Amino acid sequence: MPFSSLGLSEAILRALNDVGYTKPTPIQQKAIPAVLAGKDLLAVAQTGTGKTASFVLPLLQRLACGPKTKANHVRALVLTPTRELAIQVADSVAGYGKYLTLKSSVVYGGVKINPQMMKLRGGTDVLVATPGRLLDLFSKNAVKFSQIETLILDEADRMLDMGFNRDIRKILSLLPRKRQNLLFSATFSADIQELTSDLLKNPLQIEISPQQPVATTVQQRAYEVDKEKKPALLSHLIRSKGWQQVLVFTRSKNGADNLVKKLLRDGISAAAIHGDKSQAVRTATLNAFKTDKVHILVATDIAARGIDIDGLPQVVNFDLPKVSENYIHRIGRTGRAGSEGEGISLVSADEVKLLAAIESLIGQTLVREVDADFIPAHKVPLTRQMKRGPKKPKKTKQKKCADKGLI
Repeated sequence: MPFSSLGLSEAILRALNDVGYTKPTPIQQKAIPAVLAGKDLLAVAQTGTGKTASFVLPLLQRLACGPKTKANHVRALVLTPTRELAIQVADSVAGYGKYLTLKSSVVYGGVKINPQMMKLRGGTDVLVATPGRLLDLFSKNAVKFSQIETLILDEADRMLDMGFNRDIRKILSLLPRKRQNLLFSATFSADIQELTSDLLKNPLQIEISPQQPVATTVQQRAYEVDKEKKPALLSHLIRSKGWQQVLVFTRSKNGADNLVKKLLRDGISAAAIHGDKSQAVRTATLNAFKTDKVHILVATDIAARGIDIDGLPQVVNFDLPKVSENYIHRIGRTGRAGSEGEGISLVSADEVKLLAAIESLIGQTLVREVDADFIPAHKVPLTRQMKRGPKKPKKTKQKKCADKGLI
């Protein structure tokens, strides 16, 4: 089925042809006609299924035929959980709509608000925003919602996980009641069900459950290693296998920063991206990674949302995620669009149960690997150990007493 069979305009089909897209994915086949028809939609799909285009394409077509946007007003609002995802969605809106006369903007925190306020003065057809910054702009009367026709919540489950529930509820209370609502989520949790019942009216529900949660083009392997030896093993793998572009996931911000320091000490080009970094730093770091100026990008799950790099060869789980579904999101960053990729997990003894949960979720056992050439660094250099000689056995209490002639 080609895109031309879905009722999209020539201008949008031309933009799709420019990027080489000819056949829609399963979620696009189901979602595009529903959005064009003006229906509310609940779509549950994993990362890498093409969900962004499934709402951006029909949204642009519907907006192209509508009224002119008033000053500071918005006609379509896309809410995303992170700055990186907001930028990615905004890029898609600009790319797919380049042959249309629509205006689009993106706003997020971590940067100065005044330039964003200036850009919104003339009105915008599509506004992509993170919840906190959007409310800041509204409080300054820089954005108005009375013209909104469509609301999209992208990665709604992640927004709720990040504690945006109150902000989302506040934004909903400010919007016109008569509007189209689209909700996209990777999971259908209890929180999502509750939000769905409050937000959507007689929605069409689409659930894309791939036969393989992780693409078959991704080779998944696990290295069992002591926790303290993980940095040394990662450095060894990067060097011995000649990895040039690797996305590494850690569980915490401090963990990401500490790992980068160790990689830099080993002479490996690396940088971290997480919520404590300013937006300017995050954007610059991501661009450096995309252009091969930085070879290893260490990220937390939240900061990595929205990182979409064509042909990314390796993803490494330095720490296994505590939520099994996040493993699928992580590994889904590689092996896209039919290209081959590797998903490597470094597993310590305290993560065995997490690994078992992941394997149960994906329905397969990860191949266990042992690198025979990896020799962990000793806390005390071998030369010093040899000079000192073998350790003397500790004396037992009985032996001590015997030596003193007490027994």
